[in-house]
Amino acid sequence: MARNEIPVVPNAPVEMAWGSDVAAAMLRHLGIEYLALNPGASYRGLHDSLVNYLGNESPKMLLCLHEDHVVSIAHGYAKATDRAMGAVLHSNVGLMHGLMGIFNAYCDRMPMVIVGATGPVAADLRRPWIDWIHTAKDQGALLRDYIKWDDEPRTAKATVEAFLRGGQLTHTEPRAPVYICLDAGLQEQKLPEPIELPRERYPAAPPPSADSDTVAEVAEMLLGASAPLLLYGRGSRDQGAWDDRVRLAELLNARVMTSIRERAAFPTDHELHVLPPCYWLTPAAKDLVREADAILSLDWVDLNGFLQQVMRQTDRIEGRIAHVSLDSQLHRGWSMDYFGLPPVDMPIQAGADRFVKQLLAAVEARLADGARKPTAWKPVRAARNPAEYTGKPGGEIAPRDIEVALAKLRGDRKMSLAHVTLGWAGDVYDFREPLDFLGHDGGAGLAAGPGLTVGAGLALKDSGRLVVSIIGDGDFMQGCSALWTAAHYKIPALFIVSNNRSNFNDELHQEAVAKIRSRPVENRWIGQRIDEPGLDIAGIARAQGVAAEGPIGTHEELEAAILRGLEQVEAGEPYLLDVHVATGYSISPLSRGE
Repeated sequence: MARNEIPVVPNAPVEMAWGSDVAAAMLRHLGIEYLALNPGASYRGLHDSLVNYLGNESPKMLLCLHEDHVVSIAHGYAKATDRAMGAVLHSNVGLMHGLMGIFNAYCDRMPMVIVGATGPVAADLRRPWIDWIHTAKDQGALLRDYIKWDDEPRTAKATVEAFLRGGQLTHTEPRAPVYICLDAGLQEQKLPEPIELPRERYPAAPPPSADSDTVAEVAEMLLGASAPLLLYGRGSRDQGAWDDRVRLAELLNARVMTSIRERAAFPTDHELHVLPPCYWLTPAAKDLVREADAILSLDWVDLNGFLQQVMRQTDRIEGRIAHVSLDSQLHRGWSMDYFGLPPVDMPIQAGADRFVKQLLAAVEARLADGARKPTAWKPVRAARNPAEYTGKPGGEIAPRDIEVALAKLRGDRKMSLAHVTLGWAGDVYDFREPLDFLGHDGGAGLAAGPGLTVGAGLALKDSGRLVVSIIGDGDFMQGCSALWTAAHYKIPALFIVSNNRSNFNDELHQEAVAKIRSRPVENRWIGQRIDEPGLDIAGIARAQGVAAEGPIGTHEELEAAILRGLEQVEAGEPYLLDVHVATGYSISPLSRGE
């Protein structure tokens, strides 16, 4: 029987009667629109409640083929919306599959409601063997060091509060995933008494503001500087917040830098955004930081690592530094995602977007009172490279050439880049709106790219924006079955695989070690190249139900294929291109020992 012929038996409206009905009702109460899941018996009660109690609507289930994609799809959705999606993981075994994706989302500070299951906790309810190995005394211990909060409610009423608290915390800055583990036995118990859902009076708290004296001090610092620099790091997708960032820079005549590791925070074609978004700092970027006498960091990730590229002993940086971030509220000992301690003269515990609004008002008031904005700091925008291919016509495609092709073909289309590779130069394709670029994967864990793209495509499906993603071949292979979910639910996105047939980042590491040890660098490829046999990436995509073409080896083929792919996405379908590129990066990453 074909899929569309399988009958769906309607269920008459039913009353909340089972423990799992409470969890399902609370997911709806929190406004969770979608739940990504890979089936598991530990939450069979919840599954029934989602289908036969809620009718598979609000939230709607998205079937995934691997738990890693369950999390990465929810992660991509949050990157586009700033709202949590649900991710359901089966027992301890499914949770362990999804841990890498959870770490990515945590490092990326994205909201997510992760629902797990265990048990039955009561030993006398467990089936022999299988229920025992799917039960853990403290399942939250597997991920507690890289989420914001977890709970394992023991009663139906406690389930209500667990979801309320989880929804609050995941959406309160600094955002991060939360985990709620449901006892399989409790899910399948009849409710001893009716459960009343809470009223709508449990919103997330707004981000804190800075005190007025601190705002005034930062305003004076920037207005009194001759060379102010704004570092825009993490920021929301809100257009008003975007406009505030632009106006602040213009009032201060301040140069702006952004990071390609984070979502778009400022228009990169603006005259004050004088250099392309950075991975690693170019010589021109280092000079920009050295010349700055006042630096305002707005939730810039790894500020000390950024400064270390300018001067190894960062406390010798001359410019005065203010750093606005709430991130320290999540810092603990297990993960080093808090990075090195930066030399900050004014640490400010406030929401970055909220602080910009406060600072903007203070600067406007001072300018109205006769203060002068910095004028000695000329916003000289570095000459940008033309949108021309690196290689000769008909020659080998360079990684940057994918960016060039997209810039040439973009036109009036509104496109959202859900992911880019380390080969992205950022020097020809500009970000002009908050949703133009959705950042990297957070924790640098492979397999994320495909799922992030599907999640972003889901979130932006009816927005008029086209989701495009550039993914490495290694990343794609570890996450390729996420494409089945895109095909099954007709989630439009263009997947462009930048296929260099190598784990090339590690080739550079092996080269660095060989140089240090005076050994042959020519052997760096051994154990790294993905070839002989070559991967049929387009065939793998077609096997998931996604139309695909490739390998693509010339610039002419690339442009024509991108246009065909965009047409398919505009028609509401996913599409994939396998593009063979040369090895190499626009800016080489740092290696230990360099």
